[in-house]
This record gives sequence, structure tokens and C-alpha cells, in this order.
Amino acid sequence: MNSLLTAPAIMVGIGLFFGAILAIAQRFLKVDEDPRIEATNEMLPGTNCGACGQPGCLPFAEKLVSGDVDPGQCTVSTDDTIESIAEYLEVDAGRQEKLVARLRCGGGGLQAHQIAEYQGFEGCRAAAVVSGGGKGCAWGCLGLGDCEVACTFDAIHMNANGLPQVDTDKCRACPDCVAACPRDLFELVPIKQNLFVQCNIPLAGQAATQLCSVACDACGKCVADAAPGLIRMENNLPVIDYSAGGPARPDAVFRCATHSIVWLEKEQFQDQEARPARMG
Repeated sequence: MNSLLTAPAIMVGIGLFFGAILAIAQRFLKVDEDPRIEATNEMLPGTNCGACGQPGCLPFAEKLVSGDVDPGQCTVSTDDTIESIAEYLEVDAGRQEKLVARLRCGGGGLQAHQIAEYQGFEGCRAAAVVSGGGKGCAWGCLGLGDCEVACTFDAIHMNANGLPQVDTDKCRACPDCVAACPRDLFELVPIKQNLFVQCNIPLAGQAATQLCSVACDACGKCVADAAPGLIRMENNLPVIDYSAGGPARPDAVFRCATHSIVWLEKEQFQDQEARPARMG
């Protein structure tokens, strides 16, 4: 009979012993959290999109309170919210240049050569895995709208030419569309960077333009026409380096025979719906 009581008594004793240790640790090792973290987190949008460079809104709130980041780094918050956070924490808002999502492809259904009509699970990722979609260009937009579905802020809509169009007023530079695109065609860039390459084909000459009428043919005229150092050619595509070269001007796009490099005004994203290749 004693043996039947011994085992439960030992278990209870062990439980009480470790419970006491935890209680002591809670009492003496507890780290009080700054109440401003929770208050700041409640003011943030709660999207946990990662556009600020942090894994979520709570870690961003912690960085805000510690002074490691500025409220303006939250691209999703409204101007009023950023001002409220800055006022609450008594810091500078630290305005950041507006970033927007841009697509490195201008070849919709009217420009890109079609080799088949894709039928299957609706979505770019499914098409990329199963058959690569219906376009002859293996580097271009598949046009099935994964980015539109992924966009939390309703800033992307597919146009009649099968290309996503970004509403720059609604775009909050979250990386959802970047992550959703199986061909890595979206990138987040400052809206003031007007010069942009809308092609991702690493081929040259007719090898590129036979796949898409608005493909870059690697002629290099944009490099010659731009300020020294601004544009260089890599893998048969222009690469724009705003930090290394002179000022960007529309001159760089004037001699592009295919419109693969474009000049976009502040809030203008050129509609690709009826965009023919330029001759000569």
C-alpha cells in the first residue's frame, strides 16, 4: 500500500519543487516590457507585410520604441498614422521615398509570341510548374494574375492584354506581389526613378524579338544615349544604376526600337494594352 502512495507523492513533490523554481524566476528574472511597444503596435496597420524590413508589426514597434527605425519606414501606414506614431514617441517621422511595384515585362498577349493556350489550374505558379504557360518567352509574365490575388491593398489589376497594372496611389510597397510571381518579375523601386527596363529576356537581336515584339534586342543605344555610367549592359539587358551614373533623362529611351526601356512619369504606369513595337 505504501508503494502505491510513494510514486504519486514523489510526482507531487517534483511538481511543487519546479513550480517554486518557476515562481521565483518569474519574480526575480521578469523583464518588464515597455508599455509603449503595445501602444505603438496598435497604431500600426497589423498587415505584417514585411515592407518595413522587419518580420512583422510587433518587431517593428519594438524597433520604433528603441529608436532603431523611423515611423516613416512603414510604407503601409497613412501619413496621419505616421505622424501620430512620431508624436506619441516624440521622434521625427523620418519620411521615406515612396516605393512602388513595377513589372519587368511589357509583353502581353498582343506582343509576346504564343505557342499554346494554357488550360489547367488557374494561376501563374501552377502554369510555371506544369507547362511553363502558353507564351514562347520563358522569362516573361504568364498573365494569370497571381499578383492580383496576392495584393492586400487592391493595387494590382490585370488588363485586357493580360498584364498586371499597378495603381501607384494604392500600392504600399509590401512584397506580396514580389513573392507571388514565380518568375521574379516584380521589384520595388522609388516612384521618382522614371527610367525603367520592362524586359527580362537574356537574349539578343532576333532571338529576343522573335519571342516578343517589345523585347530588348541588346542594341545598347540606351547606354550610349544616357548619362555616363547610368546604364550598363548585363546578360543582354540594360541595368540602370542611379547611384553610379549621372541624372536620368528621357533621352535614353528615344532610340529604343522596341520600347523595352521606358520613361514613366511620377504616377503613370504605361498601359501595355496597345503598345506596338517601334520600327527603325
